[in-house]
Amino acid sequence: MAMSCFSNDKAPRANSDVEASMSLPQSKSLKWLFKQNETIIQKAKSVLTRRKTKNIEQLHSISEKSDVFFLKKKRWQTAILANIGFIIAFGIRCNFGAAKGRMINNFTDPFGNNYTQQFYWSPTELGFMESAFFYGYAITQIPGGMLAAKFAPNLLFGFSILVASVLNLFLALALSAHPHTDFIVLAIQICQGLSLGLSYPAMHGVWRHWAPPMERSKLATTTFTGGYLGVMIGLPISAYLVSYIDWCAPFYFFGAAGILWFPIWFAVSASTPEKSKSISDDEKRFIIEQVGQVTSSPATLTTIPWKEILLSAPVWAIVINNFCRSWTFFLLLGNQLTYMKDVLHLEIQSGGLISSLPHALMSVVVLASGQMADYLRSTGKMSTQMVRKLFNTLGFGGEALFLCCLSLISEPSAAVTTLIFAAGCSGFGIAGFNVNHFDIAPRYAPILMGFSNGISALAGAGGFILEHLVATQGIKEGWRISFLIAAAIDLTAMIIFILFAKGELQQWAKEKEPQQSMEDIVRRLSYIMRRMSSRRRPESGVKHERLCEENEAKSGWSTRATVDNENQGMKKQDTTQLIST
Repeated sequence: MAMSCFSNDKAPRANSDVEASMSLPQSKSLKWLFKQNETIIQKAKSVLTRRKTKNIEQLHSISEKSDVFFLKKKRWQTAILANIGFIIAFGIRCNFGAAKGRMINNFTDPFGNNYTQQFYWSPTELGFMESAFFYGYAITQIPGGMLAAKFAPNLLFGFSILVASVLNLFLALALSAHPHTDFIVLAIQICQGLSLGLSYPAMHGVWRHWAPPMERSKLATTTFTGGYLGVMIGLPISAYLVSYIDWCAPFYFFGAAGILWFPIWFAVSASTPEKSKSISDDEKRFIIEQVGQVTSSPATLTTIPWKEILLSAPVWAIVINNFCRSWTFFLLLGNQLTYMKDVLHLEIQSGGLISSLPHALMSVVVLASGQMADYLRSTGKMSTQMVRKLFNTLGFGGEALFLCCLSLISEPSAAVTTLIFAAGCSGFGIAGFNVNHFDIAPRYAPILMGFSNGISALAGAGGFILEHLVATQGIKEGWRISFLIAAAIDLTAMIIFILFAKGELQQWAKEKEPQQSMEDIVRRLSYIMRRMSSRRRPESGVKHERLCEENEAKSGWSTRATVDNENQGMKKQDTTQLIST
């Protein structure tokens, strides 16, 4: 890659300096090269820096032309399967919220059969049941980032979905034995949180190896849209199964879906392009070239710059926005059907279908915003920093505006419409803060995602606060206050991101290039220039080659090889012998 920067007719000035030095006698030329080595290195670095962006765009263009149908590309197959994995994961998280409507109330199914209340939990106990998942979810976020940096992240993601799916089957069995197994129910939900807490940092670990710089937004939003599609699909399916079969049906449905998904993911995915058995050579070469310019070695437990991460304002801008985004999302994830039933007076079945509409629009907006963000960046119309701030402002500002309106509306159709637009606007923020990890520190993206997602899991307390407000202030007033709190949190996130977010690679996240590798480039360059100079001067070139052959025959080692090894530890007397020769 580096050599391609010097292969055209408009060679950089560093080349001309080296070429000029070759017109001197061989011994003087070598001495000059050694003395001017540092200067040449600096000029070569400057040239590489100037051409880096241009080469990325050229490679990206070549790749797109070589394979038009995106589903043939392994990275897009990975993105779609990961999307399905997140659909299952968030479908699992919808099960309890849908089932509790039948569990803790008298219920009449669509066939006219009446069922009495089966579970007798106080509001406090119900709050603990609903928030138990988030206790485990918060714990494994940061360890998940470390594990994704050290082990195969695709396997980590796959097993996180598989374990949570198996536990979902046991959760239904444990709930059936209520109230004697309530502590077991809490333990299983905590373990599900522990397992699914690995999913986000694991997928960031996958994209650290697989996502070319100019496709980060598209691949990431395609993957993480699965979370919103999971809610969009999970709520109506869970509500339908609860209404027509039993409260335990959605637990078995999504548990079985995760178990069936795992072998497909295991067969298709790979931790890196080099380890994929079914990737095309062109795509493998393209990804390695692209991602290799961002990072070439994985972070380890001993190389993570924790101090710099914790003191970085752009990192905290991401963390705070992740927390604020999760506050509203988790609030609706576990309580949206309750809002439809208690405030808007909609039945569980119809409420489940209507409650999927906000997440349907959100999914569309997330996918579209990812495409638009990458387009604005690739065309150079806006910098990465401006693109991230623009979409983040649209997301959080728009959601805050509609939540304020929602707190004043009680008419069902107007409330549902406002809620749909609020959720839709929030989708823009995913192309803002949620992919900003890759911009500021691609090497540590799994670590940063684990850190920010771990803190954002604390936003699950919003459901507990809602239960308290409903119990003390009444149903309608409790929801009104909850919406206003969420709007204030969104505005806070928007302002913080505008002030402190960055779009460029941070200094502490840069991988230090070994000095030896750059020197090797310069040595190869100087050798090529000598050969070019020899071709222009045939007689001197022949003499030079003959002299090299004689020296090789006498000493048993190559003069050119000695030049290449000069700065790699050759003894001083060998250098003296070479120059004197």
